Amino acid sequence: MKCPFCGFNEDKVIDSREAKDGTVVRRRRECQKCGRRFTTYEKVEKVPLMVVKKDGRREIFDRQKLLSGIMKACEKRPISYGKIEQIVDRIEFFLNNEGKTEFSSKRIGEMVMDELKKLDKVAYIRFASVYREFKDVGEFFSELKKISDVDEDKDGRKRE
Repeated sequence: MKCPFCGFNEDKVIDSREAKDGTVVRRRRECQKCGRRFTTYEKVEKVPLMVVKKDGRREIFDRQKLLSGIMKACEKRPISYGKIEQIVDRIEFFLNNEGKTEFSSKRIGEMVMDELKKLDKVAYIRFASVYREFKDVGEFFSELKKISDVDEDKDGRKRE
C-alpha cells in the first residue's frame, strides 16, 4: 500500500478489524519509511448481477425495483414491510450465491411468485396477473382455481 504522506510502497499492518457487518475490513497501517499511520478499508469487489429481459435487453439487478414490485402486489394486505424485505433478501441471496452473473427476468418473477404464494394468495394473484400478463378473465380465474385446488385437502375440505 502506498503511504499517503511520503509515497513509500512498504508498510506494516498494525491492526485489522471487521467493519460494516463483516463486509469490509478496516486496517491500520504504519509506513516503514516515515513511520506515520493511516487507515485503509478493503471489501470484496462484486460482479454486478444482470437481468435478461424478455426482449433480450440486459439490466443491472435493482433490488429497489424488485422491492417496489412486491410492495405493489402487497398493497392493502396485512403484510409487514419486514416480510417483504425478507422475500427480497432471500431472492437476492440466492442470486448472489448461484454462481452466475445473469438471470432471466422470468426466473426472478417465478421466485417472487413462489414466495408470495406461501405468504399471501391475494398478493400472489396480483403479482401473477401483471407478471404473466393475463389476457382475459379466463386466465385470471384459471390461476385462482389452481391455488384454490392446492388449498383443499383430499376430502375437498379447505385446509387451515
